[in-house]
Amino acid sequence: MISVGAVVGVALVALGMVLTPGPNMMYLVSRSITQGRRAGITSLGGVAVGFLVYLALAATGLSVIFAAVPALYTTVKLAGAAYLAYLAWQAVRPGGTSVFAPVELEPDSNRRLFTMGLMTNLLNPKAAIMYASLIPQFVDVRAGHLVAQAFLLGGVQIVVSLLVNAGIVCAAGSIAAFLERRPTWLRMQRYVTGTLLGLIAVKLATDKARPVVV
Repeated sequence: MISVGAVVGVALVALGMVLTPGPNMMYLVSRSITQGRRAGITSLGGVAVGFLVYLALAATGLSVIFAAVPALYTTVKLAGAAYLAYLAWQAVRPGGTSVFAPVELEPDSNRRLFTMGLMTNLLNPKAAIMYASLIPQFVDVRAGHLVAQAFLLGGVQIVVSLLVNAGIVCAAGSIAAFLERRPTWLRMQRYVTGTLLGLIAVKLATDKARPVVV
């Protein structure tokens, strides 16, 4: 039903986006460092449900709305680009901090950890853009079963994202300790992150692609 090329394409896009620090990674890392891996995994559960919500919306009509109202699609795209540019500036600005820099946070309950993971993802423009404008581009209209294709491709993205984020959650404490002893590396991580976020923001803002109705 879906081609190997489509699966690989979605997987690569998903990998690139999940490795670029954004709201999800910042929240997961901060909670993992402060409360441990279990808290990070609980928060990741909320993030996973957020992905499922976006996938359901995209597969059942969000792309139809964007295709029917191009101005709305453009607004969402530019808003996402602006937010990514803001995150890029936060990373490279004087006095900025790394996503792996330890911060003092009050411990949260499992319920709040899950809820905050969910809300962080639902309000994450990277996730919205992924499902609203990127995944539909890999749907093969000629193959039929468009909704099924959207769910399968979205499932690929979710698996990639969860595997990478789970690895980050488990390693967050060790990475933070390693970088804390090496301030030069910590600064480099900020600048690399900021540069990647900025490049994605520019790419997103200038992309001429339009959503495919699934």
